[in-house]
Amino acid sequence: MLRGRSLSVTSLGGLPRWEAGLPVEDLLLFEVAWEVTNKVGGIYTVIQTKAKTTADEWGDNYFLLGPYFEHNMKTQVEQCEPVNDAVRRAVDAMNKRGCQVYFGRWLIEGSPYVVLFDIGYSAWNLDKWKGDLWEACNVGIPYHDEEANEMLIFGSLTAWFLKEVTDHADGKHVIVQFHEWQAGTGLILSRARKLPIATVFTTHATLLGRYLCAANIDFYNHLDKFNIDKEAGERQIYHRYCMERASVHCAHVFTTVSEITAIEAEHMLKRKPDVITPNGLNVKKFSAVHEFQNLHAMYKARIQDFVRGHFYGHLDFDLEKTLFLFIAGRYEFSNKGADIFLESLSRLNFLLRIHKSDVTVVVFFIMPAKTNNFNVETLKGQAVRKQLWDTAHSVKEKFGKKLYDALLRGEIPDMNNILDRDDLTIMKRAIFSTQRQSLPPVTTHNMIDDSTDPILSTIRRIGLFNSRTDRVKVILHPEFLSSTSPLLPMDYEEFVRGCHLGVFPSYYEPWGYTPAECTVMGIPSVTTNLSGFGCFVQEHVADPTAYGIYVVDRRFRSPDDSCNQLTQFLYGFCKQSRRQRIIQRNRTERLSDLLDWRYLGRYYQHARHLTLSRAFPDRFHTETTSPPMAERFKYPRPSSVPPSPSGSQVSSPQSSDVEDENEGERYDEEEEAERDRLNIKSPLSLNHVPCGKKKLHGEYKN
Repeated sequence: MLRGRSLSVTSLGGLPRWEAGLPVEDLLLFEVAWEVTNKVGGIYTVIQTKAKTTADEWGDNYFLLGPYFEHNMKTQVEQCEPVNDAVRRAVDAMNKRGCQVYFGRWLIEGSPYVVLFDIGYSAWNLDKWKGDLWEACNVGIPYHDEEANEMLIFGSLTAWFLKEVTDHADGKHVIVQFHEWQAGTGLILSRARKLPIATVFTTHATLLGRYLCAANIDFYNHLDKFNIDKEAGERQIYHRYCMERASVHCAHVFTTVSEITAIEAEHMLKRKPDVITPNGLNVKKFSAVHEFQNLHAMYKARIQDFVRGHFYGHLDFDLEKTLFLFIAGRYEFSNKGADIFLESLSRLNFLLRIHKSDVTVVVFFIMPAKTNNFNVETLKGQAVRKQLWDTAHSVKEKFGKKLYDALLRGEIPDMNNILDRDDLTIMKRAIFSTQRQSLPPVTTHNMIDDSTDPILSTIRRIGLFNSRTDRVKVILHPEFLSSTSPLLPMDYEEFVRGCHLGVFPSYYEPWGYTPAECTVMGIPSVTTNLSGFGCFVQEHVADPTAYGIYVVDRRFRSPDDSCNQLTQFLYGFCKQSRRQRIIQRNRTERLSDLLDWRYLGRYYQHARHLTLSRAFPDRFHTETTSPPMAERFKYPRPSSVPPSPSGSQVSSPQSSDVEDENEGERYDEEEEAERDRLNIKSPLSLNHVPCGKKKLHGEYKN
């Protein structure tokens, strides 16, 4: 624990200074989320990756509150006794009064303390807690909504626990940060009971926003025109929406993860966020210094092995001139941009064919869907590949022994006789085994809803069936990657490192961890200006494209224009030479520090400072009512012009192993890297949501 560390921050780049420097040891910090030790979505990544930075700052005074699940407890948590007296008394008091509360250390980097509540064990009190919620905010929960009922139990236990903590806090001030509507009832009940705590509510995406975008509604162009109550009621989530909105308005400080989500929250939840808290990563986990280029080559070779098997009998393209692209995430066809991606692939295929390009693009869709087993043809392909490898290996061993014996005798062997008839027969049979009448499958699994599946239906419409003439090949892998898979035995991180480009043209993406993870692994990616990550990069990087982050405009362009822009990005990427891609990966990886929690954690720190000043104005106050704006920071455009590595290329694609004669004239890797390392140390701006200037909404439906 960092004893005596003061909240009077001199090293946090523009954070407000407290008039009285209160040591961290005189505060208790709690974070409440349904995804503590419980992986459901992106909030798990936020909390897990931020834990070390927060634990380093707060030491033994930092605690995470979440639900108890037996499997997660056994595999992720080491039980122990609370060191803090107030927390120990709270846990003991609740356990004595009919609850099951567990305490321990979460076995992740930073090893933060966790307090886990057994939801099912406390369900006996559900009716009483429904009454408490009604008295607090006049929100009723239908009996049939099991998820909302569970969230009410979780929130009620949280409020109970915080009451016990504050009763024994011994003068310490308590800060509690609640993530998403699932944790919101704890905030509502705490404020209704007037607990002496400072509260922060963080929404990572609005509940109604997800529903509206998934319904293909012109969302951003009509934000101020929606009848919110009517839309929520029609989708039977009105009570959940009320819980979310009440949580937002009960909090001392309201934060969200990006400016695009802040605009959405202002219209959907009727409160403007006080602070933007961008999501970071534990960059050290992905750090490989210069090794990331070698990792790319190693894992690319493993993907090539899979492709050899999948396309056996149709492997008439050069794998050394083949680019691997991928999209990954929840199967939200429109929200994640799979619709616009597929349309762009069709256009890219046309461009590559008419220019007679020798570049082939293999695209992976890693999006889980309902399946009943692996595709037989796909399994057969990997078996054929393995059999061919074994055959080649045995012939090689036999050939090597004969060659060795001949050289020992001082002879140059007759190459016509060194392979006997049996060897030729084996090789001919191997060649015959690679023949197939059907095209390589588009999906690796048997889809349960094959006829109505959005991705497969679109593939049928645009005609990308992996034929020999197609320069773009498509593979749908409707299951998350695993190192134990018999098809593609790779973890997600290994797979990403082996690909050339991640494509995430999302229409609704409050933040977007997938392109951020690509960035810290040195893999270029495509994002949009409707994603939090895309907006963040545009704000902090002078020329994102030069650093391998292509930002598609889906906010102020028609769908067709956005699709054309994405096609041009992909086509330009295909035109790059091998050396240009290496340069681009170096640049991409150097943006890692921008996404490190060591930098982005300051936004959370500022939110906590602000909530203390609002919750306890007699004890704390900032020098200004809004945070000072640090000098606007832009990661500079690389010194090696033109702005994008593909800009110096001729109009038609070249072979990836061909280099321009003047390609390296204006590029000095060490000089550019040192300049970027110095620039990254410049202060980042602490953004309030900009005041005064009205944000424009999208002009077209995407």
